[in-house]
Amino acid sequence: MRAGRLLLENGAEIFRVEETIQRICRHYGVRSASTFVLSNGIFIMAGSEDEPYYSAVRHLPSWVNRLDKVTAVNQLSREIEEKHYPLETAKKRLEEIEGMPERPKAVRILVAGMACACFCFIFGGSPGDMLSDFFTGLLVYAFILTVCGGLSKITANVLSGALIAICCLIFYHSGIGENLRPLIMGTILLLVPGLPFTNGIRDLADGDYISGAVRLLDAVLVFMSVGAGAGAVFLAYHHLFGGVLL
Repeated sequence: MRAGRLLLENGAEIFRVEETIQRICRHYGVRSASTFVLSNGIFIMAGSEDEPYYSAVRHLPSWVNRLDKVTAVNQLSREIEEKHYPLETAKKRLEEIEGMPERPKAVRILVAGMACACFCFIFGGSPGDMLSDFFTGLLVYAFILTVCGGLSKITANVLSGALIAICCLIFYHSGIGENLRPLIMGTILLLVPGLPFTNGIRDLADGDYISGAVRLLDAVLVFMSVGAGAGAVFLAYHHLFGGVLL
């Protein structure tokens, strides 16, 4: 259950969670294990005439994207089969994986700014546009880490989208940024939920229609929230200034 929970809450696909749970159960002699995994819950049941009955349910209300933990749990499940880890060793390794520290906030903020600058370059931005997007990415990601933690996902994305639009307009009219379109596109990609969207499609392709639909809906809501925040700023700007400065 712990291995499956670590996978699911850190961004793994449904089939990967089920496969890992089944692999670990088989190795430790539980042949009758049956798993049912949704996007926010795990159901496990085992038992037969030769084995004691066991059932467990775990609700996972939220997800984070920690692919380093997903990779570590996948590697552990293979090592359990290949190296025949004792049960206590496997439990200890799972505890270590669960306690893996995140990257320092300063590093994550810096990487976010660099990513925005690179996206801006891909969309044809000038060096001034890239510099503007770099600082916009720093500000927006710092806002996400410091302010958005206590907000709902929709509210956080609306505010983040609005902040992106405000920063891009400021840099554009200050003369540092030259092209508004790559400014917006380069920074808005910072909020695009690529992992949930991709996992949703993979889950649908694997026949996990409920989980796939939920993850795609979550991604669509993020798209709409970010667009609503940025659109509201541009709409207000248009009404206040008539779009003359654009």
